[in-house]
Amino acid sequence: MAYHFDTLKIRAGYNPAEHRQSVQVPIYQTTAYEFRDTKNADSLFAFTEAGFLYTRVNNPTVDVLEQRVAALDGGKAALGLGSGMAAISYTLLNLAEGGGRILTTPYLYGGSFDSFGRLYPSFNIHLDFSPNFNDPAKLETNIKEDTRAIFVESVSNPTGVVADLEVLAALAHKHGIPLVVDNTFGTPYLLNPINYGADLVLYSATKALNGHGNLIAGLVVEAGDFPWDNGKFPQLIQPEYVLRDRETDRKRGFLETFPDAPFVTRIRLVYLNYFGAALGPFDAYLALIGLETLSERVAKQVANAQKIAEYLEKHPRVEWVKYPGLRSDPNYTLAKKYFPKGPGSVLSFGFKGTQEQGDKFLNAIELLSYHVNVGDARTLIVNSPRTTHGELTPEEQQFADIPQNLIRISAGLEDAGDIIADLDQAFVKAFN
Repeated sequence: MAYHFDTLKIRAGYNPAEHRQSVQVPIYQTTAYEFRDTKNADSLFAFTEAGFLYTRVNNPTVDVLEQRVAALDGGKAALGLGSGMAAISYTLLNLAEGGGRILTTPYLYGGSFDSFGRLYPSFNIHLDFSPNFNDPAKLETNIKEDTRAIFVESVSNPTGVVADLEVLAALAHKHGIPLVVDNTFGTPYLLNPINYGADLVLYSATKALNGHGNLIAGLVVEAGDFPWDNGKFPQLIQPEYVLRDRETDRKRGFLETFPDAPFVTRIRLVYLNYFGAALGPFDAYLALIGLETLSERVAKQVANAQKIAEYLEKHPRVEWVKYPGLRSDPNYTLAKKYFPKGPGSVLSFGFKGTQEQGDKFLNAIELLSYHVNVGDARTLIVNSPRTTHGELTPEEQQFADIPQNLIRISAGLEDAGDIIADLDQAFVKAFN
């Protein structure tokens, strides 16, 4: 049967009969797995039989999470990793291995922005930040011969810029490169990027996908239909001794050996295997528990975010509000197209006052939590220019549209009236 989203988030990727009839996914807290015999070992290492070898590379608990998220996104396969940043870094390294360029936008999480300029050039991988993502004709001029992908966030952190995925996918495919979408803020409940042409979807499962602020995890989902044999990605085609046909001793490449998911399989067997950002089974178990309530959590968080944004939009001590659910927001039309259930739980606003008053406002908060996560069951608040985007220079912050008075809110599951009342009393104290 073709099950619906809310069934898949609870059932996909798991058969109790394969796990001693356990209703809940077991935590396979083990380093390695016993081979049945030498034939079984040979088959596993020849990739002619599915199974588990070593928990750094694969694990039954992690495997259920991978299958479940792939099902929710409509992908052929997924890979669980130790963090969202590992998902980003392994993806970019796998795309542009040996040297290349990634075309991206300035509207990104601060850690992504900073690492793109600071870390990757040392690996001969260069990130081109283009301000032209709302103008496809101009954006096309930023694609170079060695550009290997377009990378965007579905909804940007923290400014709420919505990516026009259909347009970006068409442009990427015209030039034979994949569209990579960080859908952390969207989650597969609010947006399925693969439906709009995305080839790779990334998550920090630390955030709303899990939703309880109790783990660090990342995921890479592969759509499974990108033509990796178009000449731009030799690392996925070149014959590898480790992938050889054991009967003929003929070397094979990743696309030949794993035609449905060559990209995430190469990350698993190369970058995860040797760089080692493994997702532990207990963290995968926590992610699965959080995933079971994804729809219910995110639906309420979106409703709360809308109420908070509308309250802030009318407040005399607020200079501006950025939330694509507001009709006044420049991203409202795109949000209606790509996010009919709401554009996520994160919004930002401009505090109309001095820095000292802004500090008084944040220090006066009583209910909301002051820290840097998002997508949590609790409502969170933070001054992004000095925290999540504090590593950016003043010029980079201006380029990314991060003014100094920006305050970010991630709406949680509390009563919306209580959240607004807490903000209200903090405004009063800040200007008293």
